[in-house]
Amino acid sequence: MAKTFKESFTVSGEQLLKKIKELIAEGNVRKITIHDKAGKEIMSFPLTIGVVGAVLAPVLAAVGAIAALIGECTISVEREQ
Repeated sequence: MAKTFKESFTVSGEQLLKKIKELIAEGNVRKITIHDKAGKEIMSFPLTIGVVGAVLAPVLAAVGAIAALIGECTISVEREQ
C-alpha cells in the first residue's frame, strides 16, 4: 500500500480555483479538503486514479462558487508518495 502524506496551503478566494486545478493536474493527490479561516471544513472531495474533467466539472463549479463567497481559506491535500 502506498504511503500518504498531508500538506496545507493558505490561499485567497480568488486563487482557490486555480490552486485546486493545479493540484488535480499534479496527479498524485488523493483527497482535497477546503477549510475556512476558522478551520471549519467547507468541502472535501476524493480524487481517484482515472478521474477525468467531465467528472470533476461539478466539483470545480462548486469550488468556484465557494471562492466567490470566502476571503481566505486553507486547502488540505492528502498525497500519495
